[in-house]
Order: sequence, then C-alpha cells, then structure tokens
Amino acid sequence: MATLIDGKAVADRLHHQTAEAVEKMVAQHGIRPGLAAVLVGENPASQTYVRMKRKACAEVGIESFGYELPASITQAELENVVRDLNADPRVHGILVQLPLPDHLDSEAVLSLISIEKDVDGFHPLNIGRLAMKGREPLFMPCTPHGCMVLLEDVGAKFDGANAVVLGRSNIVGMPAALMLVKRNATVTIAHSRTRDLPGICRQADILIAAVGRAEMVKGDWVKPGATVIDVGVNRVDDPTSKKGYKLVGDVAFDEAKEVAGAITPVPGGVGPMTIAMLLKNTLSGAELMLAKTVK
Repeated sequence: MATLIDGKAVADRLHHQTAEAVEKMVAQHGIRPGLAAVLVGENPASQTYVRMKRKACAEVGIESFGYELPASITQAELENVVRDLNADPRVHGILVQLPLPDHLDSEAVLSLISIEKDVDGFHPLNIGRLAMKGREPLFMPCTPHGCMVLLEDVGAKFDGANAVVLGRSNIVGMPAALMLVKRNATVTIAHSRTRDLPGICRQADILIAAVGRAEMVKGDWVKPGATVIDVGVNRVDDPTSKKGYKLVGDVAFDEAKEVAGAITPVPGGVGPMTIAMLLKNTLSGAELMLAKTVK
C-alpha cells in the first residue's frame, strides 16, 4: 500500500513559513507583499480560483488587489491594466487568471507582465531560463513547482530516475518536464499520440499525470514502488454524493495505491500546493524589489 502524499499538510507548513517571513518584512522594512489578481469575464471556475487565492493571501498577511474586468474588454484596455500594475510599487506579483476570453491574446498579455512580478512563472523569459542549462528563472510555474516540492518531501530520488510526464501543457506538463531534467532525471513526455502509453508509464520511477482525463492511468500502468503525482481534477457523476458529482484525478487512485510506493490523493494532493507556491513567489517578488531599493 502506497504512502499517501499529503499536499495539504505540506502546503500548511509552507503557508506558516511565508506568514512568518511576511511579518518579518513588514517589521524590518515596512513593506507588505502585494498580489494583484486580474480576472476577465464570468468563468465560474476562474472566479472560484481567484477567491481562494485572495483568502490564502489574507491568511499569510499578503495584501490582495482584485481587478474584475468585463469579458468585453479590449486587448489594449487589458494591456493598460497590466502596465499600470507593473508600475505600482505596492504590487509585487501579477496574476492574470487563465483562460482569457477567445478574442484576447493571452501570450501578448503574459509577455507584458514585468519579469520581476511574474509570480505565475509564465513569462517567456522565465520559461526560457527554465529550459536552459546553467540558467535559473526568477519564478517557476506554481503547479509543477508544487509537484517538485511534494516529490522532495516524500524523498523521491531524482538523479538518474526514469520520469514520465503525461501531458504537455504550457501550465503543467512542459515546465514539470523541464524541472525534472534540471534535477538530472531522464524524462519522457507522453501525450495522446504516444505509442503504448501503458508501457511507457510502467517504466516510470516518477510519474506525473496532467492530462485532464478522469482515472485514465490504471493500476497496471504503474511500476511497483513508483512515486505518482496526480495533477488532474475531474468531475464525475456520483448519485450518492450530495452535489451529484465527485472529484477524481487522472489516476485510478484505488488501483494505483496498491502498486505505487507513494501517491497524491485528489483532492488534497497537488491542489493546495499551487496556492502555497503562488504566495511564496509573491514574497520572492517583494524580496526582489527590496534588494533593488537597498542597493
């Protein structure tokens, strides 16, 4: 039976460390880290995420600035909002909640965010540095970085390990693969066109599933003793639940836990880590600004 990787417990520990560092910064320098969340339109999932992020900011003493903009906003108007936030000394992190409405160019918006306030880690320069040997980004994308912290916490061995990342999104799959390469793992990025997906997964000492397909990874896809990080969050019908649905990951948890050495649950695994890393990045953004002003 696999060790359960408790993302909530690890995230709570990180929240505590961040809260202590924030209060120390306020006491010593009179600066309180600030995070600006830009939400465009009425996407219910995005609204929920932003609400959770604001609540988490309040819990660790980070100031939160909310910008709720209509779905009809033009590209130029949205870019002006980002420019204003780049220039605002109270803001140390800028988060533009994705996805944006179809008529907006998200790449242009993300590229406009100051690299020193890019707490989501999606700026092309930060991703480029992550991909290059001997370079370090100022910020790393929160969800895959959270996955790495969970792997470290459970004692996963990276050096020379076979790592398989299921999924190649810009938000999770690709940056997770780059982070594993930086830790000297041998990495395979698998996706919908991969031949013999179960066979590829069975070779993984570390398996990160981020495809967004409910319980796609079966127990017999998992190498005995492997560490499994399940990033997926999928709603499936459940007539026995009060809500009428339940949340499951991309991994068939009940099967996989019998084979894996360690595994994250859904919910309560990777999810809490995303926000914990975002708060940590916002604190880092304030430290960057402080270092420039102290020089």
